[in-house]
Amino acid sequence: MRIVIYGNSGAGKSTLARRLADEHGLRHLDLDTLAWLPTSPPRRAPLADSLAKLDAFTVQGDAWVIEGCYADLIESAAQRSTELVFLNPGVDTCVAHCRARPWEPHKYASKEAQDANLEMLLDWVRAYATRDDEFSLRAHRALFDRCSGAKREVTR
Repeated sequence: MRIVIYGNSGAGKSTLARRLADEHGLRHLDLDTLAWLPTSPPRRAPLADSLAKLDAFTVQGDAWVIEGCYADLIESAAQRSTELVFLNPGVDTCVAHCRARPWEPHKYASKEAQDANLEMLLDWVRAYATRDDEFSLRAHRALFDRCSGAKREVTR
């Protein structure tokens, strides 16, 4: 199993990826861990560096799940996957999930630091359909339409 899960923030990517990893003994990669430089303010890492780290992860075996919202990285991972899963439950669901999100220690130093970014995250999530970047509905839809392998879109 080589599964790639993508969608808006709050769509349920991490929850589904962790469940699949636990149920099937898959290695799990959250693309947030290789897409950003450890700078303040955060900046995207050079795409070539992120792709090299992604390649290194995927060649370590055939049992993995990768999740994220980066269409540029997801497209590369999808070429090696056995299934592409586009989580698209709607913005209202994503907002509710973001509000209920537990502390993510691999992303934030504290729950307070995470909560300090919540309003910015919610604004970003709400703009999913109107943005024109690699995190947008437009980019995610185009990626889904281009992929010819096994794929599914989950809307609930």
